[in-house]
Amino acid sequence: MRSIRPLLAAAGLVSALALTATACGPGEDKAADKPAATAEGAGGAEAALPADLADRLKEHGVDLDKWKNGEWKNWDKDKWLREAKDFVNPVIEGLWKPERMTTAKAPAKTLSAGDISGDQDVTDPEPRPVQAQEEKKPYHQNAAPVGKVFFDAPEGSMVCSATVVKDPENPGRSNLVWTAGHCVHAGGEGGWYRNIAFVPAYNDKGKSPAALEHAQPQEIAPYGVYWADWVATSGEWIDQGGPTGGTGAAYDYAVMHVKPEQGSKSLEETVGAALDVDFEAPDAKSIGTMGAWGYPAAPPYNGAIMHKCLDRPGRLSIAPGTPTMWRIGCTMTGGSSGGGWFVRQPGGKTVLVSNTSIGPVTSGWLAGPRLDRGAQQIFTMMSEKFAKQ
Repeated sequence: MRSIRPLLAAAGLVSALALTATACGPGEDKAADKPAATAEGAGGAEAALPADLADRLKEHGVDLDKWKNGEWKNWDKDKWLREAKDFVNPVIEGLWKPERMTTAKAPAKTLSAGDISGDQDVTDPEPRPVQAQEEKKPYHQNAAPVGKVFFDAPEGSMVCSATVVKDPENPGRSNLVWTAGHCVHAGGEGGWYRNIAFVPAYNDKGKSPAALEHAQPQEIAPYGVYWADWVATSGEWIDQGGPTGGTGAAYDYAVMHVKPEQGSKSLEETVGAALDVDFEAPDAKSIGTMGAWGYPAAPPYNGAIMHKCLDRPGRLSIAPGTPTMWRIGCTMTGGSSGGGWFVRQPGGKTVLVSNTSIGPVTSGWLAGPRLDRGAQQIFTMMSEKFAKQ
């Protein structure tokens, strides 16, 4: 299994996610708007680092100017910052150029079916594969909150998926993004990834990789690039997560606070849409349809096109004593990791209830963590930290 990486009411769920961006569409000039386990990065490209953050860097022998000029490529163990308090993500303006985005790869996170264990009372039969469908284009009119996460790891430039979520302390002006823990931190044997950035509605018109070679920057990143300046993931993921998900998979979620590489308008205002997070979703048997959205990048997909899967959820236990995860049939592969899982509530509102975490080597299904009190505490902490900012 890899860490990625009969339908009821499907049409209603799809239409509910068709959130039109009203604040800033592709091609608009945004330059006028310039500039538990937690982690802080730098602000804008020219912003001064907070004194405590600069001191943390110095403790690890990191010089900011050298970092921006390539020192971030040093993955020696003593330079790979691991602890929550040591995360830094200084903006390197222009690093995520379109060509660099298009060559980023999906994290190689696999787990064989034999690694799954747990009580059959909380593990339902394996779901039948559900073929992932391409999202309607342009994305900003159909799934505006969904986008791609780009980051650097020892193996090179990597990609995940993510979702813009509402911030209770900043209504209408959220800068919060939901993704997977393994898209920001390597888990028990590693540290924080670097140059973490989010691009909402990536490749808005759904062009092929060949066509993207000649696309305009606003077609690839219609709302610009947003750098993570603070990140929170679960302590369980940091301690127990691993290349195959590990027992940390049930806690494989993360929240990022982001700032635009250029400009100052909030992410939600710019995109024009964000989703609420539901930490009290009903049990699997009470949910008719759950949908997963993302940008699968491992074969047979290429990472350029947004896809979705809709299925009735089941349950999966990966280890005794860990929370039971959601599981749906879906053929999406690596690169879809971190992408949001959505349900439509009885009143008609679409909410985020999970994110893609793991799936089998051969594809066919995906599993995501249930968002429990621990996830809610992380989310609340992130919201309150940036209250009224």
